[in-house]
Amino acid sequence: MEADELRHSESSAKNVFTAVWQMQQSSLKLAPEKHVDAYFSADVETDGPIPGPYSLLSFAIVYAGSYDGRRFSRPSDSQNFIYRELKPISGEFQTEALRINGLDRSRLLVEGMSPADAMSQASRWVREIAGDRTPVLVAYPLSFDWSWLYWYFIQYCESGSPFGYSRCFDIKTALAVKSGLPISEAGRSHLPPLLRSTHQNTHHAVDDAKAQAEIFANIFEWEGVLARVGKTSV
Repeated sequence: MEADELRHSESSAKNVFTAVWQMQQSSLKLAPEKHVDAYFSADVETDGPIPGPYSLLSFAIVYAGSYDGRRFSRPSDSQNFIYRELKPISGEFQTEALRINGLDRSRLLVEGMSPADAMSQASRWVREIAGDRTPVLVAYPLSFDWSWLYWYFIQYCESGSPFGYSRCFDIKTALAVKSGLPISEAGRSHLPPLLRSTHQNTHHAVDDAKAQAEIFANIFEWEGVLARVGKTSV
């Protein structure tokens, strides 16, 4: 008798759980779409490895598309962007970093925009483009560009970061997951041709941010290797 009652109780609980889950799914389908992400591809050029002791010399942020949880919409082109060159904030720099990005640090000491103006303008631009959508920063890899931009937004922009403290998307991780690769092998050299960008990486922030935006959209829309394997095996 106790065993029968236990089975009946478990069955009832399961039925209740199933009913609640179905109601939740129905409400989600009927509810208006309130949360939409607006993605922004960012690239920075610096004179060293970390912000504070070293300086952010330039950055570009390119609008890269939106996602409402069901459909990803890529922009028609990559011309919606902001680019700024900044005054260095310290006397420290690495010659190798300047050799790679080709920026004239002496010129920026004279002509560069103040970090406060540059970051405030960037924050306003991101918020205006996003509108009622939620801004999300994307980069490849994310860690370097995010650390610089977040530090500069918090340090110099009165409104803080338009991406909050964690709204970010790592393109490298997305490639690893969809390709079935470890992170250590998910660099740009492992991008298959269909995911590559038509833009060249030049170490100019605008060019690199545009290339990232296209790669991001390609990977976001790609079903991935594992999805194709699953369909083949069915």
